[in-house]
Amino acid sequence: MQDDAARMYFRFFNEIGIIGQLSRALFEARLPDGLLVSHFSVINHLVRLGDGRTPLKIAQAFQVPKTTMTHTLSVLERHGFIEMVSNPEDGRSKLVKLTDAGRAFQGDAMERLSPDMVVMAEAIPAERVAAIVPVLDEVRQYLDAILA
Repeated sequence: MQDDAARMYFRFFNEIGIIGQLSRALFEARLPDGLLVSHFSVINHLVRLGDGRTPLKIAQAFQVPKTTMTHTLSVLERHGFIEMVSNPEDGRSKLVKLTDAGRAFQGDAMERLSPDMVVMAEAIPAERVAAIVPVLDEVRQYLDAILA
């Protein structure tokens, strides 16, 4: 790979990293005290893909150690956003089930960020963002495949 192309890819990932840091700070400023983007992300994952997954499967999806995910899930359980139930197929493991409070938390969190998205849309039109999303999706799928 030529130096210019390599620099471009490094810059690409650097920009994604900075955007990730800034968006995390913005989102966490809108979440209720004691809750982090990691908590929202797990709830959002369960809403999007369905609950009834093991903690290990969720940890693998987020590329984090099972102990880290266990801590995140315990916070969500204390808030009443999830419940851990016995796995009927394997009595030794648990399944994560989303509660109505968890679904409400996800909707509320998105609502809290909505005014910021309206302001952002004034600065960067939705059409421009929509044009970028397929490329980011392609990059995510590529990285998912090589890290699986």
